[in-house]
Amino acid sequence: MSTLARRTFLGQSLATAAATFAITGRGLAAPSETLRAAVIGLGGRGMKLAGEAAGIPGLTITWLVDPDETRARGAKKIAPDARVSQDLREALDDKDVDVVIIATCNHWHCLAAIWACQAGKDVYVEKPLGHNIAEQRRLVEISEAEGRIVQVGTQQRSDGVQDEIRAFLHDEKGLGEIQYIRANRYGVREPVKKIPGALKIPAGVDYDLWCGPAEKRELHRSGLHYDWHWDWNTGNGEMGNWGVHIIDDVRNVGLADKVGLPKRLLAGGGRLVWEDAVETPNVHFAYFDTGSTPVIFDLTNLPIKPGSKSAPGYLSTRSGYTVHCEGGRYSGGRGGGAAYDKDGKRIRKFSGNGGRGHIANFIQAVRERKRSILNADVLQGHYSSAWCELANVAYRTGSGYSREQALEINASMPAWGALLDEANERLSAHGISFDSPGVALSPVLEMDTATEQFTGAMAGKANAFLSGHYRQGFELPKA
Repeated sequence: MSTLARRTFLGQSLATAAATFAITGRGLAAPSETLRAAVIGLGGRGMKLAGEAAGIPGLTITWLVDPDETRARGAKKIAPDARVSQDLREALDDKDVDVVIIATCNHWHCLAAIWACQAGKDVYVEKPLGHNIAEQRRLVEISEAEGRIVQVGTQQRSDGVQDEIRAFLHDEKGLGEIQYIRANRYGVREPVKKIPGALKIPAGVDYDLWCGPAEKRELHRSGLHYDWHWDWNTGNGEMGNWGVHIIDDVRNVGLADKVGLPKRLLAGGGRLVWEDAVETPNVHFAYFDTGSTPVIFDLTNLPIKPGSKSAPGYLSTRSGYTVHCEGGRYSGGRGGGAAYDKDGKRIRKFSGNGGRGHIANFIQAVRERKRSILNADVLQGHYSSAWCELANVAYRTGSGYSREQALEINASMPAWGALLDEANERLSAHGISFDSPGVALSPVLEMDTATEQFTGAMAGKANAFLSGHYRQGFELPKA
């Protein structure tokens, strides 16, 4: 069925499906029925999700989809009887598919999820929820209008230890009042090799489908897969990669999900030391003004010194967060952490499993037709992803670094100045500093959290980064 014909058919049929929300029908399997799944995107994460899905009783994988046919066919070891395609639209056109699991490149997340919702499917979509804030909000609206269940792949929300830590901090007030939260992602990566000519797309890859809504460009890096994270055209950088997990913990545990979007922010950084083939910053710092608890974030992919394999750390975390309280601190990340008193003595340990069972939680919600039991509903996924995208937008609006300008957002907060000084000091091991060329700093950006738009003097420049551009045939559907 053509795209146009499918849209016409769905417009006539989905109104009936929404009205008969709990009955058996297309995409609305009864609890006793086998659910049929399409897995879209079969790189490392997609293969892991396919393996988890294949182990859930009553769930059968019937489609394996990837523009790289070699990857799609390689996944048949997990689901030998599944059909294989390079084009996700074939799987979405199959009326027998109930759920779709999406682990594509970031630039495909929202469009694939929206098409799936419009086709009457429920959706599990990897983090970040999307490639930009506007398309994420569109997915939230369309999923609600179509009555679809959408789980986001911030799997740590399915770890019960999160509830324990949140209760300790907020209900028991085990460390007193929260003062501020410092988050960090310190993980060493290597530069992406630049090649003299255009990358030759591997045989078996439909590059037009791989690009999908993104601009179809020549690539001048050494490989197609994974390094798309570090190009703005297809990825969201490290802030939108690991940062989403960490910010989601900050929002869920540190802020008890009471803050959707920040009211103001400032960010800076750069792609420093490396002269490589991609764009996104490998040093990134941000201040988020929530209107209540300040949140500061520090990120680097550089080692502590040239030639080292070691990443820096902050207290007891490398990829995690620390909730600073009047009576001590909680430091942790995925899988748990520990509370310390003001003298640094550990007073309580929290241990979890990192979020096993996240897909099973999604399938349970699908069977019971209850969005309320999702551990990572699409709206929370939107907010956590949006913080990271806002930090990227702020970085992209920036110009030369000034410590005085960086402190404008909160000059009275010693921890923010200390973060900036520590990040600057780390660069000295590589022979540069924040005063070096290539380091950007944004102005303080004001956010209207209701409209999800920037306001003020820099609004025009910043708002231009909140939405994307979509190639013909891959346009973003209207709400």
